[in-house]
Amino acid sequence: MGEKTKSEEIPGLSKNALTVLEKRYLRRDTTGAVLEGPADMFRRVAQAIAEADRNFDKKADVKALAQKFYDLMTTFEFLPNSPTLMNAGRELGQLSACFVLPVGDSMEEIFDAVKYTALIHKSGGGTGFSFSRLRPAHDVVRSTSGISSGPISFMRVFDAATETIKQGGTRRGANMGILRVDHPDIMDFIMCKDDQKQLNNFNISVGLTEAFMEAVEGDSEYELLNPRDGKPCGSLNARKVFSRIVKQAWKNGEPGIIFLDRLNRDNPTPQIGAIESTNPCGEQPLLPYESCNLGSINLGTMVKNGEVNWKRLKEVIHLGVHFLDNVIEVNNYPLPQIGEMTRANRKIGLGVMGWADMLILLGIPYSSQEAIRLGEKVMRFINDEGHAYSRELAAVRGTFPNFKGSIYDHPGEGPIRNATVSTIAPTGTISIIANASSGVEPLFAVSFVRQVLDKNILLEVNPIFEKIAKERGFYSDELMQRIAEHGTVQDIEEIPEDVRRVFVTAHDITPEVHIDMQAAFQKFTDNAVSKTVNFPNNATIEDVEKVYRLAYKLGCKGVTIYRDGSRDEQVLSTGKKEEKVVHIEEKRSIKRDRPKALQGWTYQMQTGCGPLYITVNEDKAGLFELFTTMGKAGGCASSQCEAIGRMVSLCWRSGVQARQVIKQLLGISCHLPSGYGENKVLSCADAVAKAIQAHMMAKGYDTGLEMQAPERGACPECGGIVEHEGGCAVCRVCGYSECA
Repeated sequence: MGEKTKSEEIPGLSKNALTVLEKRYLRRDTTGAVLEGPADMFRRVAQAIAEADRNFDKKADVKALAQKFYDLMTTFEFLPNSPTLMNAGRELGQLSACFVLPVGDSMEEIFDAVKYTALIHKSGGGTGFSFSRLRPAHDVVRSTSGISSGPISFMRVFDAATETIKQGGTRRGANMGILRVDHPDIMDFIMCKDDQKQLNNFNISVGLTEAFMEAVEGDSEYELLNPRDGKPCGSLNARKVFSRIVKQAWKNGEPGIIFLDRLNRDNPTPQIGAIESTNPCGEQPLLPYESCNLGSINLGTMVKNGEVNWKRLKEVIHLGVHFLDNVIEVNNYPLPQIGEMTRANRKIGLGVMGWADMLILLGIPYSSQEAIRLGEKVMRFINDEGHAYSRELAAVRGTFPNFKGSIYDHPGEGPIRNATVSTIAPTGTISIIANASSGVEPLFAVSFVRQVLDKNILLEVNPIFEKIAKERGFYSDELMQRIAEHGTVQDIEEIPEDVRRVFVTAHDITPEVHIDMQAAFQKFTDNAVSKTVNFPNNATIEDVEKVYRLAYKLGCKGVTIYRDGSRDEQVLSTGKKEEKVVHIEEKRSIKRDRPKALQGWTYQMQTGCGPLYITVNEDKAGLFELFTTMGKAGGCASSQCEAIGRMVSLCWRSGVQARQVIKQLLGISCHLPSGYGENKVLSCADAVAKAIQAHMMAKGYDTGLEMQAPERGACPECGGIVEHEGGCAVCRVCGYSECA
């Protein structure tokens, strides 16, 4: 890298942030060489966004405004969503993170939506859809005298298109799929991701109605409606449907739930249409063909002398609204319909990150009522000041074009520039750049061990904790290592009680506190709040149901939950797993001798290191030995594969069942995965497991295991720690995002 990429250009830019910027954000030439440093990137973005002021005032001091925007970003007080950082001032010029597309009930409309999805994903955006307009499976199709295949079959088409497009992109496409709870195919939809190998490019949520929730409370039936004609076509017991949603969420985190009537209660332009869907992480309800531009204030930078710096916060809010309204002006939209609808409503989403940091700096525990009250106060201030500045802009620039007939169009309200102002979005990679806690989430960890790209093991410590520990004299590398292994500071006695009190992490707090915090911010947020409710692995289905009901009671607009380990074969996280002690009868194992001749089958598996040839030999008793040959002779990969083959052979000759071998190897990931979808191979070990499984299926053996989709425990790009945030998996090491 050139001199421009040195972190000294921008004070406070961490090594992690620099890695993420170089890998994902900085401009490159056709050979992949980096052409700009972080400061250049921020200057590029600031200048491009400030230029929009000329649209309203030819004499505008664009240079001064660009400097304000540059200072705002390089002090990490505010950052826009990733596409703006990546593309502002560049040829692509697509600056929006989230879009919603309509899916109509005809083949032409469906495949138009697939095409539009491809164009959006190519430009770096994510898409949300409601499939509720599609007639159910086995329904009549009069034009062809055939029957419908239903919404889930068409979701697979969108999923396959996304999988293909994302292979060559710098930012992965992601989808949200929503189905109304009164759709006839709702039970199939709830179960569509049960095996975790289907629809891996979708988050799914069930759109719940007030009528349905009332039926849940009353344990009564509710009507199903055929979207083809809007007529009733059956009924289901609401409580049983709700229980199935809860059970699936407990099992693997999906489906989430979205309260559709609440989204439309706050729909600012009901005269234009009803809200049917959200963006991939659920925080941004949008009309068909709308996009939204998001940005987040870093609350950790808004503390001065142990108090909230309200004066500076107000200034940053106003600059943030100005910035995001300008984004709408200079944005290069991927479709003309999207440009037209976005400019007509001018929705922006000003949110926050660093909430947990602010609480720590103020000495307030995340799980306290004081934190809940402060959350309400801070978000009310942001929302009120954001609306106030949007009104100031309207006085100069005019209202959004769809103002007439909107919720603001009545005496006492007055003109406003933006139909919505506030959103709490997940801040995965931008919070890494800012070295801030993510969104309104608690800390993920105080200390953790990570493996970087060169295979070195590094100890990462929360910078605020490290500073306090050193100032107060209890810092040591050994202590930080213990915290990383232990996963919490709550019962480490050498850490002062007042420090332990404020350094709580996601798994130190109850699920109810997660919902309380989400509800506190939702009270004063125009759109919705993206937040993950974390559960320990031993949480019960009843625990999840309690939280879903509490979210409804407290006014949340949706819920995403994650039970630790429910999606991961092996979760890379803080804290050591409890070792399972298994008592077995002492049994002597007799190793089978190798006969002179064996029958064998060879399978070719494509791995990230090249083709791997796996030979499975059998004797009369069954599987006997396994050999591997790497297409590239020699090297680490070849030797590791040989070692795996020897160990598998020893296991089989000693009586270990093949299914146990598969279970141990399947899903292990490395930094060079190959392929996609059901054919994705995560590593050489994963390839061996899949070859054994394919052999057993071909020979008619019962493996006792289904072919599994890639797991989400380790980052597929660097092997780093993955956090679950807002229905998405985000790597805090390299910035990889499953939903970005």
